[in-house]
Amino acid sequence: MHLSKKCSVFKVVLSALLIVALLQLIYLSFLSKFHGKQQRYRYSELFGGSAAKKNAQSEKNTRKERLRYSLSTGGIFDGSGQYRLYKNLIKSDFTTNQVPGSESDVLTLATHTTINNLHHLESLLERWQNPLSVAIFAHGEDVKFATALVYALSFFCPQIQALVDFHLVCLSGETASFPEQDHEHFAGLEDCASVFARLETHRDRYKNYAINGNISYPNNLLRNVARGATESSYVLVLDIDMMPSADLHQQFLALITRREPAGNEVFVLPAFEIRHARKIPATKAELVQLYQVGEVRPFYEELCPRCQAPTNYSQWVNSHVRETGTLEVAYTLDWTDPWEPFYVGPHTVPLYDESFKQYGFNRISQACELHVAGYRFSVLSSAFVVHRGFKIQGEFHAKKEEENKQNRVLFRSFKEGLKTKYPSSTRRC
Repeated sequence: MHLSKKCSVFKVVLSALLIVALLQLIYLSFLSKFHGKQQRYRYSELFGGSAAKKNAQSEKNTRKERLRYSLSTGGIFDGSGQYRLYKNLIKSDFTTNQVPGSESDVLTLATHTTINNLHHLESLLERWQNPLSVAIFAHGEDVKFATALVYALSFFCPQIQALVDFHLVCLSGETASFPEQDHEHFAGLEDCASVFARLETHRDRYKNYAINGNISYPNNLLRNVARGATESSYVLVLDIDMMPSADLHQQFLALITRREPAGNEVFVLPAFEIRHARKIPATKAELVQLYQVGEVRPFYEELCPRCQAPTNYSQWVNSHVRETGTLEVAYTLDWTDPWEPFYVGPHTVPLYDESFKQYGFNRISQACELHVAGYRFSVLSSAFVVHRGFKIQGEFHAKKEEENKQNRVLFRSFKEGLKTKYPSSTRRC
């Protein structure tokens, strides 16, 4: 009798557990179907189905249709014929509705990257908050991934929609296509944060310029594409892992309103690098405080101290800013070898020489040409740029020194060419 009661209780408990397990399975099945419907809905939002085809005429001016059109052109080849360029792959609302001569039209930040460093765009745009032109180099499967993720960024991120123009560069034998069936890259993308989270998974896939397939990174071509796509009066060209000081855009606008720049003048932003763990300083006061305790140091101090030494960091750090928030010219310098300054310059400054790729002499060659062409270098009083992390020996790709030697030979030839290009100039590099 007692055993029979125990068996009955056991059966009841077992039946209850089975019912609970069944209900959980039904609930999980429902969640899975619901999530699948959500994903299909988000995917249909991105690319549309039959309804989108019916409304194609009314959507021809949308971002999606503009992307489809940009890709359908097949891009254009660069001057060497080695690369295919998709300029203005995706235009920002600012560029689309640009009013020439407006305050926002004065200065654009132009930058370049591969897909593994595109995650830096989030913090860069948060700091800059003004028009930004981004040239992306992609190779192989990354062409497809870059096209898909750039479209997702422009779709899900309102500030990117408003301010960022994207350009794509790949090898001439590669083509980008509209990612209509690309479920793999879009699975799980629901908002702006999820797109940047996906980009984070691709960060640091290779060291610096060590791109899969032994492909050369065309940094100067990318710089020219990014800056050439803007119609702003002035351009600041930076690598995507560098951050400008806060409020630079409006401070620079105020500066050139008070003081008309000379046509042959560029405005130097002293360059620094900061320990990875540290927050990027926003103001000169914050930067100087970190500089004095060794948490910030001159850019390339360990690798090439001579490359930034002409900036005269001691003079800049100790220069007095007369009024908080007022940007001025602290002092003016002549260029000396091997200075590689970062600067705000008019859109008329000479282009970067696209023969230089990979590591070495790609920026100094342009600074050298500015000098020969007669430009002067005015150092700004309180504006600066900061690279995330200290640049140290041993963190570069294996072929760095080999590339540097090759580009040094190219630089000698480049300097000889400047004598022909500027025959009346008495300046030399």
